[in-house]
Amino acid sequence: MSHDRREAGFKRRTRVADALATLLDAADTHGRTESAPLADADGRVVAEPIDSPAPVPSYDRAAMDGYAVRAEDTFGASDRSPAVLRAVGTESDSIAPDEAARVHTGSAVPDGADAVVMIEQVETVGGGSGQSGEVEAFDAVAEGENVGEAGEDVADGQRLFEAGHVLRPSDLGLLKSVGLDAVPVYERPTVAVIPTGEELVQSDPDPGEVIETNGLTVSRLVERWGGEARYRDVVTDDEDALASAIEGDLDADVVVTTGGSSVGERDLLPEVVDSLGEVLVHGVALKPGHPVCLGVAGDTPVVSLPGYPVACIVNAAQFLRPLQKHVGGTTADPFPTRRARLVRKVPSEPGTRTFARVSLSEGTGGEAAGDEDAEGDGDDSGLPAATPTRASGSGILSSVALADGWVVVPEPREGLDTGEVADVELWEANR
Repeated sequence: MSHDRREAGFKRRTRVADALATLLDAADTHGRTESAPLADADGRVVAEPIDSPAPVPSYDRAAMDGYAVRAEDTFGASDRSPAVLRAVGTESDSIAPDEAARVHTGSAVPDGADAVVMIEQVETVGGGSGQSGEVEAFDAVAEGENVGEAGEDVADGQRLFEAGHVLRPSDLGLLKSVGLDAVPVYERPTVAVIPTGEELVQSDPDPGEVIETNGLTVSRLVERWGGEARYRDVVTDDEDALASAIEGDLDADVVVTTGGSSVGERDLLPEVVDSLGEVLVHGVALKPGHPVCLGVAGDTPVVSLPGYPVACIVNAAQFLRPLQKHVGGTTADPFPTRRARLVRKVPSEPGTRTFARVSLSEGTGGEAAGDEDAEGDGDDSGLPAATPTRASGSGILSSVALADGWVVVPEPREGLDTGEVADVELWEANR
């Protein structure tokens, strides 16, 4: 494999969608579950269907401040001819015909009552605040009016979440409202991150040495995407050392390496992965970062990311993120996007999916693109300007660190034109 690969280079590159499908087909959900307290469950993945153990509310409740009544006792009531009812105390748990009980929003409606007359539509006669005496109702109410029925919010036994749902803060509030204090979730997937390269150091580089950044960046992305990262020490460019490092982390759900994935003499990882299992894809029609290598070692998926920082980040977002989500029991949502107008042309090679880093300038899209009519351009007016931070150079880390997102040029396109409106993927704004 080594000789042919280095002579042939990447004459054949797999399309991004096909490469990802191949990788996901080779990986299984890890299946490990645990019970997480609600306070710690934000962003966790539900492991089994959750049904409500109780209705919410568990009783008929007043939806307004006022008086609980039998609706039929108010029929015909008006400003000129109010319905006169006997007021009973607020502690009463039931009312009889022609009686009314003071209620507050959210309080239980007494037995026998089926409606609430709003406080603005009543007057008390005698007894001060209606604890006794009479109540004059100036509005006729229908059965069920201003009353929230038991189970109106959540029915008893109602399916709340399916397995694979990623919990949000509002979901946690709902789970607490039905009486749950913990939720079954998948364990966070473990991802071993192994930076490689004999030139890498953690600090104080000498000439010819480079500070290691890819492992740090990728491990933090793993954490942001809901996994647990094992950020390992740098491994030098030696087949035995690389194989030993990967084998030492095959108990992880995913192994990620950075660097050494291309076709140079020191790019040893494709051979190492192949010796431990199988290389599934090597070389993807993606820019920057086509030298990504995807494979398995034993039963563990391995993603070998390119060493150039921007290429490493792009490939991590395109392959590691969906893989990590997959083994963790869910799927990766699309990145959020913003519409913007390009300040400059973005070149691209047909057949290659290109990721162009851009910065956004609010409210200058029309002017920056030289579009005098942009202000009246329908839904595209007032768009921010998207300025490419660098047209090329996958080793320039600042070009992505200082960007707001990237514009994706799909495979059939030969670039995007100046002034064109495009979606900017805000890839760092997403879990």
